Amino acid sequence: MEKENQSYTNFGYELIRDTLLPELLGKEHSEILYWGGKALARNFPLESIDEIKEFFVKAGWGEVHILKEKKSEILIELELPHLAGGKKASFDRHLEAGFLAEQLERLTSCPAETFITDKKTKVLFEVHWDPKDHFGRETRKTRKKSSGS
Repeated sequence: MEKENQSYTNFGYELIRDTLLPELLGKEHSEILYWGGKALARNFPLESIDEIKEFFVKAGWGEVHILKEKKSEILIELELPHLAGGKKASFDRHLEAGFLAEQLERLTSCPAETFITDKKTKVLFEVHWDPKDHFGRETRKTRKKSSGS
């Protein structure tokens, strides 16, 4: 019974993401979703990659795996969730890309941008930032130091 309810929930989500939003937002829907993802991230600030992973699962966006981390980029694989009828989600992933860009901006205190590569059952997000272009924001490390004084 639980599985049937989950499919129903995913089907409703699929209708909104795959059909309604592109219709309402028109040809700019990918860009609008990217900025919408950034706005979501500002409303749900996370403190670590592990929290980002948990958020993706809770949001029903899929399972996140870190494939590679470098000084100024991270490669993230998103394993797509199953939707109604057992098929894999196939809708636009710019919402998730914007969400990742904003979360990584928060974690690195540097402007970040996400690039998407779509595969059949997975999506790759390549998030880049420039460590030389550092915001004046407090990082988690400086907040811990200043709160302990």
